[in-house]
Amino acid sequence: MQILLLSPYPPYPPRSGGALRIFHLLRGLAARHQVTLLSFAPDRAAAAALAPLRQRCTVITVPGPPARSLTRRALTTLGSPVPDMGLRNATPAYATALSRLLASERYDVVQDESIEMAGYLMQARGLGPLLVLDQFNAEYVLQRRAALTDLRRGALLGGLYSLVQWRKLARYERGALRAFDRLLVVSEADRAALARLDRRRATRLHVVPNGVDPAQFHRGAVVGDLGPATMVFTGTLDFRPNIDALRWFVSRVLPLIRLQRPDARLLIVGRAAGPAVRALAAGETVELVGEVPDVRPYIDGAAVYVVPLRIGGGSRLKLLEALAMEAPVVSTPMGAEGVEGLRDGEHLLIAEQATAFAAAVLRLIADPELGARLGAAGRAHVVAHYDWGSIIPRLEAAYR
Repeated sequence: MQILLLSPYPPYPPRSGGALRIFHLLRGLAARHQVTLLSFAPDRAAAAALAPLRQRCTVITVPGPPARSLTRRALTTLGSPVPDMGLRNATPAYATALSRLLASERYDVVQDESIEMAGYLMQARGLGPLLVLDQFNAEYVLQRRAALTDLRRGALLGGLYSLVQWRKLARYERGALRAFDRLLVVSEADRAALARLDRRRATRLHVVPNGVDPAQFHRGAVVGDLGPATMVFTGTLDFRPNIDALRWFVSRVLPLIRLQRPDARLLIVGRAAGPAVRALAAGETVELVGEVPDVRPYIDGAAVYVVPLRIGGGSRLKLLEALAMEAPVVSTPMGAEGVEGLRDGEHLLIAEQATAFAAAVLRLIADPELGARLGAAGRAHVVAHYDWGSIIPRLEAAYR
């Protein structure tokens, strides 16, 4: 097949959850089909960094997207029926590049990567190729959770923003169900959530989960010993659910852990740390490591890998990576959502309240053998069900 992928940002090097998904889908498809990638690239360096992908597929880049000021975002939040995510990557230059490709080439499939790109194909149904939207989350659910969380804790500005976006995204995603031939979702929970928006078109929804490369993520990548009571969190650090998770863990959970283990500390690993995350770093107790070329030594060296998410959607690529590396994991129910078949006490420990989360972490610190048993079972589970090699055929079946 001839497949055109539309990406909101460079998928290589894959430094975020979205980029990881796009990269692995592209890599798997390019091994069996002719693939063209049309991607935004913020600068020349980002465009040049895509060079390894040119060995697998045709790569075309468009500069941008241009930055949108907070003032402009606020005005469009108030005045536009389109959600902020739908406006984020709307540029004439990209639309022109896409039009030229569609006019000069015959594609069997054109696939938008994330709802940020949906606007480019919303009006194109019935024009020839199969139109596919790859939904990283049921976005209206994510914003609903964010709104309720913010309003409960008195963060009125953030809560009102998410409330408005929740309503807009529900309408927008309902429109996507009508406009696209296929919608890909990463979990059964997301499929059910989007199906509720339009039951008549629920057959267009197909679960193509996130995955992991077990050959890359496995035990043995550790460099040095991080310490017997070191916890590690990894993720994109300007992502709102990750910021909320870290604030909650540092303020509510970590003090309870340190009452019994004064040597306990948290390492925060990831890119794009803003003031909210930098403010959490406090001496040796919380260390902001920041962006690293390889997260595996930190996951492998952790006494406990923590996933304290309280808002969000989709499924966690970082959780799949930690499980594949046999890390002892403690997660909230929200953090483990979307990874089907995980069981508390068999593959990881799951706890929702601060006291229970702290107790689970302390249990794994005190009992490394338990962590090893959970880690081995966690790896077996993700290798059996979430290897990218087995996910690509599910994507091809969705096309058919």
